[in-house]
Amino acid sequence: MTDWVYPDRFDTLTAIANWVSLFSQICCIFLLLSWAFLPVEKTNRHYLSICLTVAILLMNMGFVIPLAAQPEQCYNTITPHSMQTSKVCGASGTFLLLGGWAGIMWVFLRSVSLHLQICWQVLVGKNFMIFAQAAGWGVPILGIILALVFSGVSFRFGATCHINHENSLADFWIPLLLFAGLTVIITFATFGYCIKVYLASLSDNGASSEGSSLPTYTQSIKTMNPRQVYRRVRRVIALQWRGIAIVLIIIADVIFFSVVFVFQDNVVQSVADDPTKAGAFVKCLFQEKGKKEPCLDEASSLVINEATVTAVLLLLALNGLWLILFLGRWSMVQGWIDLIKKPFTRNKKEFVSVDARVDVKNHPRSYEMLSRDSSAAVTPITPVKSPESGRRTPDYFGSTARYHAPVRSFSSPRPPLTGRETGDSYPMPTYSKEMNPLAMNRT
Repeated sequence: MTDWVYPDRFDTLTAIANWVSLFSQICCIFLLLSWAFLPVEKTNRHYLSICLTVAILLMNMGFVIPLAAQPEQCYNTITPHSMQTSKVCGASGTFLLLGGWAGIMWVFLRSVSLHLQICWQVLVGKNFMIFAQAAGWGVPILGIILALVFSGVSFRFGATCHINHENSLADFWIPLLLFAGLTVIITFATFGYCIKVYLASLSDNGASSEGSSLPTYTQSIKTMNPRQVYRRVRRVIALQWRGIAIVLIIIADVIFFSVVFVFQDNVVQSVADDPTKAGAFVKCLFQEKGKKEPCLDEASSLVINEATVTAVLLLLALNGLWLILFLGRWSMVQGWIDLIKKPFTRNKKEFVSVDARVDVKNHPRSYEMLSRDSSAAVTPITPVKSPESGRRTPDYFGSTARYHAPVRSFSSPRPPLTGRETGDSYPMPTYSKEMNPLAMNRT
């Protein structure tokens, strides 16, 4: 149908969208490889970001497969190929629908996570991760099974197969738009809470907000004043603004994509129900002997205009680019550079004999002790006192540093307290007061 109602350049525009999708695919692969092989301090990876990237990668596969296979779109002169007659059509349509479903679910789960952290001060943990994995992949798999069984996919426009009109509202579009609407509601509820907290912090002029006292045991999240709540919310948003931005972009793309396709289905179905609506177009083709260019104005009322369809395809193909802009970091590039340079910068271990003699003059630790005259002998600054012969007990109380009392000081020096021995304890010895215990064993 697209060959008759759109100009010849329409195929070129859809091919451009497929090439853009290939670039987005490369961006998604770069992100996934970075999260897999680079340390976490270089990537700040998170399972919500990883799963969302996998979902967009699956959706891009729906555009990349036809680009590589170049399938024949028409089964005969009036019937397009479907998933029953073309494996490429079935694969591209399945990946497109599965990726769209998974993308909606993971932005929905990401918005729920942000809402719980910002509005309810809930730290999402392992339980939420298990629930997210089950819902993020279970719902799309169930949705794609229902869509393929009750509707199927076929070539509608472009080289990618899209879902058919039959039963598509019930098994695909309405559930998809339901989760998209919930995501929008939760996201705007989170924004509303942030605005409320900000306005409350502006009206709060209490001294407790600017106090520098230490937190008490009774202070908790429920007893925080508005400015403290605002600072906490601001910190969370500063850490999560990338995720918020990607949620808004993907939701806008999916809603626009869904509205355009539903409207297109309704227009095509109305023409099928009332063929007289296409009478002017058919009459023009008959008069022009099959030349479509003079009749494109009459065909514009039967389909969505070319600019809108091209915008939908390009926006879907650009999702991988948005991911690398908002979820990617420059530290990933630096991490890959370090990872590639690591095998070449490793110090080679040389074999050194055990009985090799060390050259003191060339030893790195002796450089700072060398004088200007390289022939001068290296001597220590002060001579080392040779130990005295015999056993002697150290004189612990021989010299004491003088104590200089500071100005306006009311303290006085006290002798150091002897700590308790950490070894085995023994009973106190009994000896005369005149006996010096430190000199008992002196020889």
